[in-house]
Amino acid sequence: MADTATPSIASPPSRQAVETVIGVLTQRFGDRLQRGEDIRRQHSHTTTWIAPQLPDAVAFVRSSDEVQEIVRVCAAHRVPIIPFGTGTSLEGHVNAPLGGISVDFSQMNRVLAVHPEDLDCVVEPGVTRKQLNETIRDTGLFFPIDPGADASIGGMASTRASGTNAVRYGTMRENVLALKVVTADGAIMTTSRRVKKTSAGYDITRLFVGSEGTLGLITEITLKLYGIPEAMSAGVCSFPSVKAACDVTIATIQMGLPVARIELLDALQVKASNHYSKLTLPELPHLFLEFHGSTASVKEQAEMFAEIAAEHGGGAFQWATKAEERTKLWQARHDAYWAALQLRPGAQGVSTDVCLPLSVLADFVAETVDDLERSNLVAPMVGHVGDGNFHVLVLVDMNDHNEVRRAQDFVSRLNMRAITMDGTCTGEHGIGQGKAKYLEAEHGPHMVALMRSIKQAIDPLHLMNPGKLALA
Repeated sequence: MADTATPSIASPPSRQAVETVIGVLTQRFGDRLQRGEDIRRQHSHTTTWIAPQLPDAVAFVRSSDEVQEIVRVCAAHRVPIIPFGTGTSLEGHVNAPLGGISVDFSQMNRVLAVHPEDLDCVVEPGVTRKQLNETIRDTGLFFPIDPGADASIGGMASTRASGTNAVRYGTMRENVLALKVVTADGAIMTTSRRVKKTSAGYDITRLFVGSEGTLGLITEITLKLYGIPEAMSAGVCSFPSVKAACDVTIATIQMGLPVARIELLDALQVKASNHYSKLTLPELPHLFLEFHGSTASVKEQAEMFAEIAAEHGGGAFQWATKAEERTKLWQARHDAYWAALQLRPGAQGVSTDVCLPLSVLADFVAETVDDLERSNLVAPMVGHVGDGNFHVLVLVDMNDHNEVRRAQDFVSRLNMRAITMDGTCTGEHGIGQGKAKYLEAEHGPHMVALMRSIKQAIDPLHLMNPGKLALA
């Protein structure tokens, strides 16, 4: 199937309109409205090969009312608004293709309320996941969604993030109870009450979760929390091939084994992680696992997994029961991106992700391995394979035009192959700019037209994060 062309985005605002908005906001925010090139470039950077597109200014906000002021001023002069959390997104979400005002939420970083009896909390969007868990640790609760980077909760909600714990605890979609949002007309609205379920009208919360800032700016998030497990045990197991590791993952999930995390690292990534994170694993594909529960149940789960792995040629399951050992193991997994870059110093890392039904995951990964070999590309793989999601990091010499083309062709084939096998072109990175051309291929023209009609109804001037999701 051929790639679907990305529709053009709206026209940029006039220079006069931009300068008027900057003048008004400077009077209101003082030195919290910055327009130096360095700060603008920092707020447009991407961690992939998408070229940076700078905003005209950056506003550092501290309240919903301030966000509302910015939106109203920008709407009056038709100047775009781009939300910014920590800048860890991978598909150009924070780029400003038409210029405009980047709204930085890093100073909206308060945990507003914790309700231990109800297992929920209310936070501002600039709170990071690590900050939240440090704040609530004494309550015996934790927030499990862990995309790897210390991302902001607002950014995680906007991109419907998931990560290593999703196989047990779900994604942001399942763990956001309500949002406070400033819409394109400057209204402040709350999408739901602080309850675990409701049948009152449309599920507007879920509409905004994953909307990538194209419908409004999130200024408050109500989240589910969970009790910290009595016991946690992590471990690693090697396999003769990536396919064997995927087959074990499928068998483990089908057996109903309640693993908290089950992560794939291929042999190349293990080599990189050994060097970068000072591990001593054999250079073979590995699964990293973690079990949560009571002491007895964790031990039983680990033993059952070891039996399943042995049936598929897996090596000995190596335990990591001490907290510091588990921390080192998962830090190595989270540092996989930086470790992989050391395999080819000077190369650009291009990270892409897909998600497949578990039944076809092993075959899909095997095809991807063959594709990489034919393409002569260096590209380690990791994956949250418990829910069918995996990532490929292509290491590209951006000065070699032939290699860039091969890498682009590979990424295109990867995404289209996932779609044709009833998967998705992105399990957690989101569409942003980088995957916009695959949205119609995945959903079909009628579904994308419906998305555009929702965008038009909520943001008729196309001011909210234009150029993302191919909807403007």
